[in-house]
Amino acid sequence: MSANPPFPQTRKPLNPDAKAAPLFDFMPQMSLEERNRRWDKVRKKMLMAGLDGLVFLGNDIYWGMGMANMRYMFQVDSQIGADGLFPLTGEPVIWNAVAHMNRPTNMYLSIQKWVTDFRTRGGMGLIAQELRERKLDASKIGLIGFSSTIQVASSLLHADVLALEKLLPEAEFIDASWLLQEMRMVKSEEEIGMLRQAGKIARKVVDAMRDSAKVGLPDAAVYAEMVRTQIANGAEPNIFNLFAAGPLEHPDNELWHLLHGCEQPLTPSMRPLQQGDIIVAEWHTKYGGYRCHTEYTVYLGKKVPKELQNIWDVSVECLHASKEALTAGRTIREAVEMIRKPALNSGLDFVELGFHAMGTASPEFPTVIYKEGFGGNALNGFQIGDMVLEEGMCFGNNIDLHDSNWKSDVGCMLSDFMVVRPNEAECLINTPLEIGLAG
Repeated sequence: MSANPPFPQTRKPLNPDAKAAPLFDFMPQMSLEERNRRWDKVRKKMLMAGLDGLVFLGNDIYWGMGMANMRYMFQVDSQIGADGLFPLTGEPVIWNAVAHMNRPTNMYLSIQKWVTDFRTRGGMGLIAQELRERKLDASKIGLIGFSSTIQVASSLLHADVLALEKLLPEAEFIDASWLLQEMRMVKSEEEIGMLRQAGKIARKVVDAMRDSAKVGLPDAAVYAEMVRTQIANGAEPNIFNLFAAGPLEHPDNELWHLLHGCEQPLTPSMRPLQQGDIIVAEWHTKYGGYRCHTEYTVYLGKKVPKELQNIWDVSVECLHASKEALTAGRTIREAVEMIRKPALNSGLDFVELGFHAMGTASPEFPTVIYKEGFGGNALNGFQIGDMVLEEGMCFGNNIDLHDSNWKSDVGCMLSDFMVVRPNEAECLINTPLEIGLAG
């Protein structure tokens, strides 16, 4: 039995035949075939890199995405954090949670079948001890953290790396996070299946955003209903909702943040919604570890003002262009030019206009949302224009347009979630092509 000893002695010992209660039918499951595919692929990469083992150091950085590689390899995605050892030969081990969270056993044994050896997290000393016992204390070991096109530095804590080097002076430790990042770039059909389920829930959130927006209610009520809808329909309680609400018409000497949503705790607020308000949001629906991106705009009123409607209409053109552009064999430069053409032809400005890859994290590589030369190389497509799109790459659109000749602080947000296919991208949400009317 995996009871995770030693614990202080209790008056009555546990049944030696007891096992973790099964909840597999109530949680999204990745197959053992998918596990074997990934583990085989990573071991081949380890052989090519001369690595005898991988040590995963996971944390909750950036909306929990510091666990993205652990989720990909082990189906472990703890907000408390977790560490893992994946050897070139032999079974992996996971160190997760503090002791009282593992009594009488580790909950991960109830919800996944990929890994069976779970132990209480105890720092670098326990990892070093396990490496010694497996005779890997003089080996070349890859350290796996997390990085993305925003979180560009690998999330390996300096003190942890120093501790491992001190505890195992004959071992060679290198940052090998890139190895997993590269593996995650093209998704299998099973992974896309998880994203497809996330997309179905995301579509329900679109309706919740529109239907819950009522004059007199605080914008926090809309935000809360969006989050509730995700969780109540089987999505994980991972709250990524960049949200903003405010008046379309307001004095020129006031700047409202209505070009793009804001992160928590900047929103939501208890400001009552009013007739003529606009709500814009970008959110991630996380299902089975996979994040599906959605953007949408809601107007409180009976008829959308013509200036706002014009921005929306061009946004829809960019969405249709995205579906045509994100096809296998097309270069990133070609795709970006196609997506931006409607906005450029209409003379509209944009905050973001492009796409960012997503899966167990966001934004993954490749990502292009800014104009060339703006906002940091990782987000403006620097040096990746000739990269060719492959079937199975998955992207959230970023279509955030505005007309600065009209208003410099009001715009529209729109997206779907698209899978690169040979002839036309597959849309997983089917976001409405009309602005949401509420009130």
